[in-house]
Amino acid sequence: MQVFSSVRDPLVTGGKTVGDVSHDISRHVENKPPRSWWLALAISLVVLAYGLYCVCTVLWNGIGVWGLNKTVGWAWDITNFVWWVGIGHAGTLISAILLLFRQKWRMSINRAAEAMTIFAVICAATFPLIHMGRLWLGFYWALPLPNAFGSLWANFNSPLLWDVFAISTYFTVSLVFWYIGLIPDFATIRDRAVAQGSMLRAQIYNAMSFGWQGGAKTWMRYEAVALILAGLSTPLVLSVHTIVSMDFATSVIPGWHTTIFPPYFVAGAIFSGFAMVLTLLLITRVVFKLEDYITIYHIELMNIIIIVTGSVVGIAYITELFISWYSGVEYEGYAFYNRVQGPYAWSYWSMMTCNVISPQLFWIKKIRTSIVATFVLSIVVNIGMWFERFVIIVTSLHRDYVPSSWTYFHPTKYDIGEYLFTFGLFFTAFLLFAKFFPVINMAEVKSIVKTDSEKVSH
Repeated sequence: MQVFSSVRDPLVTGGKTVGDVSHDISRHVENKPPRSWWLALAISLVVLAYGLYCVCTVLWNGIGVWGLNKTVGWAWDITNFVWWVGIGHAGTLISAILLLFRQKWRMSINRAAEAMTIFAVICAATFPLIHMGRLWLGFYWALPLPNAFGSLWANFNSPLLWDVFAISTYFTVSLVFWYIGLIPDFATIRDRAVAQGSMLRAQIYNAMSFGWQGGAKTWMRYEAVALILAGLSTPLVLSVHTIVSMDFATSVIPGWHTTIFPPYFVAGAIFSGFAMVLTLLLITRVVFKLEDYITIYHIELMNIIIIVTGSVVGIAYITELFISWYSGVEYEGYAFYNRVQGPYAWSYWSMMTCNVISPQLFWIKKIRTSIVATFVLSIVVNIGMWFERFVIIVTSLHRDYVPSSWTYFHPTKYDIGEYLFTFGLFFTAFLLFAKFFPVINMAEVKSIVKTDSEKVSH
């Protein structure tokens, strides 16, 4: 007879068996997608097409079509880059760190979070590439290779180059981690396709599963590799956004030159990443009818992490304000006064409202267990995190030491269009993933069904 904890809610509800897990998660791969999926894909493709037009215009005419000027040399491009890198953090945190801590609740949400990480990093990478202007020459500029144009070696003292190595390493390890986790599930879909007589699907998923047979030694090696990759990924969670923060912290510009940026950026990245995971999973659980696998308990635990990281971010904001006063540096003090009272005060207070006040609503159990409230607040959090990056970058630049060069940044339709391009790319990729790949890790969920299902067997 099974025994249930009187403290914790079950991780899988509905009395599911191992066979039910295979059927429920494989059916959206095997069946035709619902009408809502087609509608979402159509919208994503339209947004992607408009964004692609804007990107092509930028590449053809140069980045002069953006709203940048002599004073504000970085704006939407670097803001969106940092925002997307931050969103890509939750996947590795859920997959690697929670795996090392043996947190079983991660098993239903890690697959979608890992996919989100891959797609978010791809979206982030588009901004520095397009910012190069002549993208086709970027190969010579980004890598330490000699070339025919003279001495164009990479500057290893620049944190922008550290970004290249940090993010490419993060992407590579995350991609391998994600795909290795998919292999047993591809084999399950292959075996079901053979039983259903769908030989084409069986051949495709057999190739994608590398002929996985599921022997004892195979599982042993699979679990060993997962642990090794989790160990490699864990420092990356901390290092990637730390290095991104050094793009600013290593400068001498008031508002950027601060040692609090690395932990502050990492906490903010986890904060925004979990918010995006919630946004995607709440839609996925309804569209593919996965309420028994992505439960209220999962949502509540993720909301608790949002409370913690949101509080850390809030403390960082207050610390920044205090240090700008306590330092006694006139220019540092003005940089923060300008954020609070200057022309961009609306963006600063939007950031404070979305990132500091709204997550505290999750202290109320009724709100953190509400699907609608969680969905709305997850979007609010990511709006706030976008404003955070915008405030840090633009408000620190638009008023420098010479008042005659003070200016105001206005984004053009190409700034906005390139941002929309990444949204179209992200959601198109995620929708295709959700249709053709198992969106929940079947192999791991099966390992907890016997102990965490509500069904009692004798």
